[in-house]
Amino acid sequence: MQLTLWTYEGPPHVGAMRVATAMRGLHYVLHSPQGDTYADLLFTMIERRGERPPVTYTSFQARDLGGDTAALFKDAVAQAHERFKPQAMLVGASCTAELIQDDPGGLAEALGLPIPVIPLELPAYQRKEHWGASETFYQLVRTLARRPEGPRAARPPGRRPRCNLLGPTALGFRHRDDVEEVRRLLARIGVDVALVAPMGATPQQLAGLADADFNVVLYPEIAQQAAAWMSRTLGLPHTRTVPIGLGATRDFVREVAALAGLDADAALARAEPADARAAWYARSVDSNYLTGKRVFVFGDATHAVAAARIAAEELGFDVVGLGTYAREFARDVREAAARHGIAPLVTDDYLEVEAAIAAATPDLVLGTQMERHVAKRLGLPCAVISAPVHVQDFPARYAPQMGFEGANVLFDTWVQPLMMGLEEHLLGMFRGDFEFHEDAPASHLGHAVAAAPAPAELPAAAPGAAAWTADAERELGRVPFFVRGKARRNTERFALERGLAAITVETLYDAKAHFSR
Repeated sequence: MQLTLWTYEGPPHVGAMRVATAMRGLHYVLHSPQGDTYADLLFTMIERRGERPPVTYTSFQARDLGGDTAALFKDAVAQAHERFKPQAMLVGASCTAELIQDDPGGLAEALGLPIPVIPLELPAYQRKEHWGASETFYQLVRTLARRPEGPRAARPPGRRPRCNLLGPTALGFRHRDDVEEVRRLLARIGVDVALVAPMGATPQQLAGLADADFNVVLYPEIAQQAAAWMSRTLGLPHTRTVPIGLGATRDFVREVAALAGLDADAALARAEPADARAAWYARSVDSNYLTGKRVFVFGDATHAVAAARIAAEELGFDVVGLGTYAREFARDVREAAARHGIAPLVTDDYLEVEAAIAAATPDLVLGTQMERHVAKRLGLPCAVISAPVHVQDFPARYAPQMGFEGANVLFDTWVQPLMMGLEEHLLGMFRGDFEFHEDAPASHLGHAVAAAPAPAELPAAAPGAAAWTADAERELGRVPFFVRGKARRNTERFALERGLAAITVETLYDAKAHFSR
């Protein structure tokens, strides 16, 4: 076991809480020690929900371990059923309670409650949050979905095709807005949404999942397992393309049209706005300013793979790093990394990710809130593309990641840090200019020119590095701010390898020529 300050995923029971909190009419009884109620804060504080999750904790204490903790759990289940009157219940144990082996499923079954009670076996020491959410949704679907009698009937003539949207949960990155955007997109091509699940669904509604014609899997980490089961058991096919980015959204529309029995070209013509702004930018002269920018991508598999495709195919960036913490979907990331000609990074150690980012020296980092902190320390621009996220990534405004509007949001989120970097570079170039420095009065007024300010602060030299001469420090100050640290490190490394005691202007340019080869 490794101690760490940060973690990309919580234990699997937090994933189960994400599903339970997203649904209505469902209650989760969690056998857990006192203190595990911290998980409520993830939803009420970070996601800014107005109500706490529908979870009852047994909250046993140390003194309870010498008594009957099984009776404590049975009492909690009975009281939760009496108080909340849910349509169905989930029962399980947290990572600590798992060790006392009280069998929540068997204990709840012995109560003989008049509602479905779904036991969750979530091995906390082998699995993590996304797997816990996936397993919970799968068990709900498998228990509650009504199986059709005989072969599936054909869609009645005149009825529009219907689909289920699968995967959005509580505490999901932009799930609320993604669902709304995909719903609008499907409506434009003539497809109705029968049910969104887990978000907003009730256990009784899950029984009618098979009434749709097909499933749309928005978040494979959550819904892929349940969708595969429904494909085998209920005869419901499902999509495999996630509509993040212009290219993927077009592919998604064609895939949905094929499943719905619609003309793909006509559907795409109805779906895509004539004035898609992100598409316009890709054809504009302005896009040349960012062509070839180096980008490092890390996050859950779905968002990381999608981000790498957008960066390379739609914005003209060079993908220099691609990785995920989601080991269950590592194959997808490895295949994507091979397409980009780079080595994949599959790890849940944020220090390893930080080292990889520092070594790649990208111009932009696309990652989670962990990478936001890493990029800040390294002085790099960053945009958050994936969970885990913090409160600032649950905006009050409409900000989807999916669909054509999502492509506009991604464009703004990714390009603005680089454009601001360009602006700061220009300010840095003219900071010491006799006419254009920040303290100079307006030139058309004819006033005396004020003295130029002091040069910008330079990155600190590494301990034990060769001494920099004053002329070399001044010359380093002319290097653009976003590569100045790298220039200092390369020059000091160059001087160290050659045993130089001092770094002069000539040393700076010799190092530049050496590392440019």
